[in-house]
Amino acid sequence: MGRITPSTILHKLGSYSRKSKLYQAFSELRKALRTGFLLKYISDIDSRRIIQETSNKNESFNGFTKWINFSSDGVITSNNREDQRKRIKYNHLVANTIVFYNVYRMSEILHGLSSEGYDINKEIVSSLAPYMTSHINRFGKYSIDKNIEIPKLKFDINVI
Repeated sequence: MGRITPSTILHKLGSYSRKSKLYQAFSELRKALRTGFLLKYISDIDSRRIIQETSNKNESFNGFTKWINFSSDGVITSNNREDQRKRIKYNHLVANTIVFYNVYRMSEILHGLSSEGYDINKEIVSSLAPYMTSHINRFGKYSIDKNIEIPKLKFDINVI
């Protein structure tokens, strides 16, 4: 209604005074919103399924990045914030590179199966996860051929 400025609201909330009426109002609002979410979660099986699937995907990616970051068991020992960020970004760069390779190889295999007459349906494709590690030799020797020609990517699989 324009009776109080946003900076005043932020100042009041930033004071962390539990006696503040504004703090108490937002606290009650938070409780009401949380209760509403929990009631929807309990009563709606689709919401529970979506949340569970999303949580599983996040945990799969976290486990995958932990496996890639094998030194110090994934624990970042540096207290320097910039070093921590670099380590996380480098780990995600390697993880995303492997995920890209895995998706590329899975796409090639699905194309091969499709061309052999196998029906590829949405359930099969949606159950695939690009977090495979059995084909990776973390401690091996690697050589990079800069003259290799990168094949065209085909992501147009006929899914029924």
